[in-house]
Amino acid sequence: MREIFGGLPWWVKWVAVPVIALVVFGGLIATVVSIIVSLLFKVLVFVALVGGVIYVVRKFTAGSSSRSDW
Repeated sequence: MREIFGGLPWWVKWVAVPVIALVVFGGLIATVVSIIVSLLFKVLVFVALVGGVIYVVRKFTAGSSSRSDW
């Protein structure tokens, strides 16, 4: 790899190659980032809903601890 980029200027290695990679793989990168963000959002919603259910159940069961006929 070093012999390929050996005689090239610095801007080819650090500017041109990353820009070409972003142009070629930009759609794929955007898709992967979108999937990860969507998955994290769904996990956050799931955790919030489960936490809400646990809170509601504990609130109602704590108020009805005298009624043990369930």
